[in-house]
Amino acid sequence: MITLTHGMVLAAGLGTRMRPLTDDRPKPLLELHGRSLLDHALDRLQAAGVQQAVVNAHWHADQIAVAMSLRADPCITLQKEDTLLETGGGVTLALPNLGTGPFAVVNGDAFWLDGPTPALTRLAAAFDPEQMDALLLMVRTTQVDGTVGHGDFLLDPLGRMRRPKEREIAPYLYAGVQILSPALFADAPAGAFSLNRLYNQAMENGRLFGLVHDGAWFHLSTPEDLHHAEETLRAGLARALF
Repeated sequence: MITLTHGMVLAAGLGTRMRPLTDDRPKPLLELHGRSLLDHALDRLQAAGVQQAVVNAHWHADQIAVAMSLRADPCITLQKEDTLLETGGGVTLALPNLGTGPFAVVNGDAFWLDGPTPALTRLAAAFDPEQMDALLLMVRTTQVDGTVGHGDFLLDPLGRMRRPKEREIAPYLYAGVQILSPALFADAPAGAFSLNRLYNQAMENGRLFGLVHDGAWFHLSTPEDLHHAEETLRAGLARALF
């Protein structure tokens, strides 16, 4: 179990599949249930005890900067990226502002409803620095509306993760919420790269784990997904689970 004090929201992507909504704004500033996706993510980090947060920005970065200037909590460091660094490069650049212990990373378009215990609280309670370099929140593919392909990962009984083999169907998708140890970045390269590169290294060492989400989760890839999520929340799911 750890205490979360630092976190990051990944908000630098181009959001191409969400066009035309993202032609003139970054995807994390699209609104759902009365708030931007970015504010929803920061709200969750704040509720989990995070005091210092990094938000990276690239596409319409000035809009992200204005939105973040309106928040007082958590304390936010804006990381403008002139060149896209992808997920791994973005987090690596932010490490000096993410403390010395494990920290949370949330995708800027991740939106979920908590179960009986908030997802970030569950992740923090389950994170064991002696065994884990990363703990990812997973969602069952059977609970996801929309195309899920072959899934992302499989979990063993202890929660260790592996990728599906050829022609194998994986029952879990990554939910865009995770806790990472600084140790995961010990051999991280410079420049742009995906966090998947570090996940693979952690898997080889038996140090990549997953925790299955016990609430609702929304796949927000296209304008249709966003509309469906809004309609679902208006229909009463938010009152039941928020």
